[in-house]
Amino acid sequence: MWSVSLRILYQARYYDKDTTRPISFYLSTLEELLAWTPLTEDGFNVALEPLVCRQPPLSSPRPRTLLCHDMMGGYLEDRFIQGSEVQNPYSFYHWQYIDIFVYFSHHTVTIPPVCWTNAAHRHGVCVLGTFITEWQEGGRLCEAFLAGDERSFRAVADRLVQIAQFFRFDGWLINIENSLSSAAVRNTPLFLQYLTTQLHQQVPGGLVLWYDSVVQSGQLKWQDELNEQNRVFFDSCDGFFTNYNWREDHLQRMVAQAGKRLADVYVGVDVFARSNVVGGRFDTDKSLELIRKHGFSAALFAPGWVYECLEKSDFFQNQDKFWRLLERFLPTHSICSLPFVTSFCLGLGTRRVCYGKEQAMGPWYHPSAQETQPLFGEHKLAGGSRGWVKSQCCLADAWHGGSSLLLRGLIPPEVDSVAVRLFSLNVPVPPKVFLSMVYKFEGTTDVQVALELTTGDASSCHAYDFQQKLAHGTALGPSGYPPPGWPDGPAVVASSSVAAGFNGDCYEVNLRGCLLQDLLVSFSRPPGSQEEKSFICRLGEIQVVDANSLLDPLPQVQNVTVSQLRWLPLITGSEGRPARLLLSCTLHWSYLLLRARCFRIHCWKRTGSSSVTEETPGTEEPVFLGLAFANQYRVVDLAVEAAPLGQDGRVEFLVEPVPREGFLVPQAEWGRAVLLYSAPQ
Repeated sequence: MWSVSLRILYQARYYDKDTTRPISFYLSTLEELLAWTPLTEDGFNVALEPLVCRQPPLSSPRPRTLLCHDMMGGYLEDRFIQGSEVQNPYSFYHWQYIDIFVYFSHHTVTIPPVCWTNAAHRHGVCVLGTFITEWQEGGRLCEAFLAGDERSFRAVADRLVQIAQFFRFDGWLINIENSLSSAAVRNTPLFLQYLTTQLHQQVPGGLVLWYDSVVQSGQLKWQDELNEQNRVFFDSCDGFFTNYNWREDHLQRMVAQAGKRLADVYVGVDVFARSNVVGGRFDTDKSLELIRKHGFSAALFAPGWVYECLEKSDFFQNQDKFWRLLERFLPTHSICSLPFVTSFCLGLGTRRVCYGKEQAMGPWYHPSAQETQPLFGEHKLAGGSRGWVKSQCCLADAWHGGSSLLLRGLIPPEVDSVAVRLFSLNVPVPPKVFLSMVYKFEGTTDVQVALELTTGDASSCHAYDFQQKLAHGTALGPSGYPPPGWPDGPAVVASSSVAAGFNGDCYEVNLRGCLLQDLLVSFSRPPGSQEEKSFICRLGEIQVVDANSLLDPLPQVQNVTVSQLRWLPLITGSEGRPARLLLSCTLHWSYLLLRARCFRIHCWKRTGSSSVTEETPGTEEPVFLGLAFANQYRVVDLAVEAAPLGQDGRVEFLVEPVPREGFLVPQAEWGRAVLLYSAPQ
C-alpha cells in the first residue's frame, strides 16, 4: 500500500531535514552530551574501517604529525554519510605522512563525520573528535561539570569515552578556551586523568590531547609553549597542542620542560598564517624545519587553506605542492597487513566506474570510498641521469571508483628503466601471494610496465616459484575480474566498456621467510632499444593478496529488511492518481563487517502482473543506488511506477558485499529483500 500519509519518525540530528539522507552530527550542549545513548540511527555513523596497523606505530618515540581539519565551520558536504553530488569538493589524500587526524569545529562535542574515520583508519591514521568550550557560555558549561564533585566530571568523561568507543574513532582534543574558577581548574587535571585512563581501557590506542589555552590559575592565557603554568594539564593526558604564535626560543625552552616526552608536544602551525607566526601557507616548511630541529611533533591547523583561499580549479596541483614542500620533514609510514588492494580512488569523481563498467555519470563525493593512497611526487634518477617518474591523481579516467593514478616519465638512453616507489610496506609474506596490476598507456608505446616488490630479511628470504598467470597485456573487462578461487579461475575476458584500453598483469609468487618492504612500478624500454622514451600511464588498480585467502568461503548477507518507508507522489496521471512515486526507505542486513570493504546497493523495479518471480527477477542489470559502509543504507527518493489498481508493484533491493580481497561476489550470493506495494482502493 502506498500513501502520502505514511511518515518516517526520526530525530532531526540523524537525517537531513529536506531529503532524509543520513548525516553525521555534533552535540551542542552539556545536556545533549549527557543524554546521548546509542540508537538504531546511530549505526549510520559507526566506522566500518578498523584502525589498520602501520609502522612505526604511534607509540614509538619519534616526532609525529597531526592534521587538524578546520574547514569553514565543519559538517559541510562531508556530513552526508552516503555521499553527495558536488562539484570540486575538498579531498585529503597525503595520509602516509600523518599520524593523527583531528576533526575540529566550534560545536561543543564535535563527533568526526564517519567518512573521515573510514578514510583515515584505512591508512592507519587515528582520528580524534573535539570537546570545546568558549567564552562566557563555555565558562558556564565548565562550571556545571568541573566546579562540583568528581561525579560531575566523571559523567562527562564517561560519555565522551562511550561516544568514541561506539562510533569507533580514537579519542579527543580537549580545548577549553574560557576562564575557569578556582574550583573548576582544580578539577581539570583530575578530569583529564580520568578521561585518559578510561579511554585507554575502552579504546585501544586511544588519545587525549590538551590545547594550550588555560593556565593553572584558571586564566585564559595562551602560552605558545609548554611551561610551568600549563604543564599540569600535559602531565594529566597523552599530549599537548601548543598555540601558534611561538618563536624558536619557545621551542628551546620546551625541550627541558618536555623531557622524555618531546614527541607528545604537538607544536601548532596555523597554515593560514594568521597573527604573528613562523611560516604558514606555502612557507609552512619553515615552521616544520624548526619544530623537527628540536625533536617535537607538529600540529598542522587548517591545511585546507589550499582549498579555501586558492583557485578551486588548481586544487590538486596546490595540494600536491603544499605537501611536497613538507615532504623532507614527514617520515613515510609503512603498510603492514594484507590484503592490500587499491584502485587509487579519491572518494570523488565526475562519474562512477565499477571494474571497467560505467555505473553513473555526474559528480559525486563520498570520502568513505577513498582507497589507500600512494606516495605522490617526482622521482629522479641519481647520478645526473635525466630519467624521472612523476605520480599524481587523475580524474579523467578510472578503472574502479572515480579516479586513477597518473604516472608520467622519461627513460633516457643511458638507462634501461625507471621506477617509482608507490607504497612503503612492512608485511610478513604468506607462502603464496597473488599480485595484479591494471593499467593503461596513453597513445601507442613499446614501453613495458611491471610491479616490483623489495624484500627484507634477504639472508632467509627465498622466492622459490614465480608464475605469471596471465600474459602481459591481457585485456581486462568487468565480467572477468577474479572470482572466488582465483588464481585458478577462468581467464580474464575483453570488454568494450568505457574502460576499453585497460590491461592487466596477474602473478602468483611463492616466497619463504620474506618481509615485503616497498611496492614500486617500473617502466622499461624494449630490449635492444637505445632511444629516449617518454610515457604516460594510468594505474587503475593494484592487488597484493594472500592467495590462500581467495579460497576462503565468504559470509553471506542475511536478514535484509526494509523499514522507515516514505512515499511521495511524483507525477499525477488520469483520475488524479499518481503515475509515479518517490520511495524512501531504510535497508538493514547482517554481515561480518570485518570481511567487507563496503557494500554496493542495487534494485530492480517491477509493476503489474509480471511473470517475474522472487527467484528470477529478470535478465537485465540491476540499477546501482549507492555504497554503504555499514550494515544499513537509506534509499532516498527512488522513482518507481505507481501500481495499477488491483495489481502489485514490486521493488527488489540487492546488497552486494565487496570483500577486502577486492574480487566480485556472484550475484546469486547477494542479499535480497522484496517490497510489494499497491494503490489505495
